[in-house]
Amino acid sequence: MKELTCIICPEGCSLSVEEGENLKVTGNNCARGIAYAQEEIREPKRTVTATCAAIFDNNLVKSLYAPRRVPVKTSAPCHKEKIAALLKTIYETKITLPVKMGQVIIADWNGSGIDIVATRSLG
Repeated sequence: MKELTCIICPEGCSLSVEEGENLKVTGNNCARGIAYAQEEIREPKRTVTATCAAIFDNNLVKSLYAPRRVPVKTSAPCHKEKIAALLKTIYETKITLPVKMGQVIIADWNGSGIDIVATRSLG
């Protein structure tokens, strides 16, 4: 039996999940808790946030006052086992400034349908 805390709503139900052919979820106060527990046990996913290096005029930004990193996030949750590979790609990416919030930095990462988007306008 696994114990989870539901993060779908502010109530934070303590869920108990009995694994087997059909998952049995108890402790939920709404149906969303059951769906959350099933996904968390079978296919855990996370939204990933990170930063990419900022480039200006094909050079890394060297000014003390200019941003050196651009914050980014995934447009959709990524499977937990693929997060390390995703972060490697993000950290190797260099973004030419200026960049606008919501701008797609990496489109359809590895054919997953997940875009990496800027979360702040810079430059």
